[in-house]
Amino acid sequence: MSAHVNQQRLWDSLMRLAEIGKTAKGGVGRIALTDLDRQGRDLFCTWARDAGCEIRTDRIGNIFARRPGRNPDAAPVVTGSHLDSQPLGGKFDGAFGVMAGLEVIRALNDAGIETEAPIEVVDWTDEEGARFAAGCIGSAVFAGMRPLDEALALIDADGISVETALDEIGYAGAAAVGDIDFKAYFEAHIEQGPILEAEGLPIGAVLGAQGQRCFMVTLVGEDGHAGTLPMAKRHDAFMAAAEMSLTLEALASTYEPAAVITVGHVRVVPNSRNTVPGRCVFSIDSRHPDEDTLERMEAEMTGTMQAIADRRGVALEVAPVTRAAPVAFNPVCIDAVRQACQARQVRFIDMHSGAGHDACKIAKVAPTGMIFVPCERGISHNEAENARPEDLATGAQVLLDVMLATANN
Repeated sequence: MSAHVNQQRLWDSLMRLAEIGKTAKGGVGRIALTDLDRQGRDLFCTWARDAGCEIRTDRIGNIFARRPGRNPDAAPVVTGSHLDSQPLGGKFDGAFGVMAGLEVIRALNDAGIETEAPIEVVDWTDEEGARFAAGCIGSAVFAGMRPLDEALALIDADGISVETALDEIGYAGAAAVGDIDFKAYFEAHIEQGPILEAEGLPIGAVLGAQGQRCFMVTLVGEDGHAGTLPMAKRHDAFMAAAEMSLTLEALASTYEPAAVITVGHVRVVPNSRNTVPGRCVFSIDSRHPDEDTLERMEAEMTGTMQAIADRRGVALEVAPVTRAAPVAFNPVCIDAVRQACQARQVRFIDMHSGAGHDACKIAKVAPTGMIFVPCERGISHNEAENARPEDLATGAQVLLDVMLATANN
């Protein structure tokens, strides 16, 4: 007997979950380790127990809901994502992955199918990083990429630590972090970009995630009077930054189709309407799925900015902030997603993720794959984030097929 997801049940679960932390414009503000996060966690645990799962919570607050298999000693096949959101986030980012995993279990129960290996659904602690300024906390600790003590000691803007917040919401678990091996990990997620919708495709088989190199750039020129200083005599730090930004935008297009470069933060000093600014600080976020290309991009960006700075008579400092290597997902897991799509005649494309995910951390310690579904206009981290019920159900069905095949292999 085959198992089929229930589109309406999946949608209803997402909409019920979205009531917790609902914002004025229909989004979600369910910040990690707040009381709203606790309510979301409680609801997930209730639903998982109702579906016959055993609940295990580890010391960093990751929640695992296990559906037993015929072989209790077999490594589980795991899926999941996160229930926390941005302050003004959407209903589907993260939540879809957890609810899709729950729907996999419910559909297997409906069909009376017992798997050889156990199946687990996980809610990873604080993927978004909106509160403690350190995203993917739970998955990073699980993967051994961040020490547990260091993660527990992270504090928010009010000086409250992760450890204290976990205690306050009742999710400081007893289980050791990373104490179990995964046979495989699959994460279903909205794309958070426009590619699938533009191509009219329901599924993306994710090859991996782009590498990221971020910098803070400081330009120092000379303040001057806006009325008396001739244009040719100026050492305008902001105009240098503006030229650099446009040059970086053009540079990204030479590395298409995958390169993206963003100037997202600019600070002008003295920030006065009648003063030529003598200092400007701005950020650069550069991403590409190939490490060698990232290296070439960095060298070209630095050289180009230096040439502009020299011509405009300003001093340039480029300080690295983040260096995250590209992540390649497991070829067997990627192929399992492709095969599941082909078996159901679901159209798909291979693609990279432009954003980071818990799956990127888990890929360090377990065979990992991701399944993308379209989201409306590619909008995410926004109250207007939206997805079609049929696309979500298709993604959940591919996830079910992949997990079932892996658990019985």
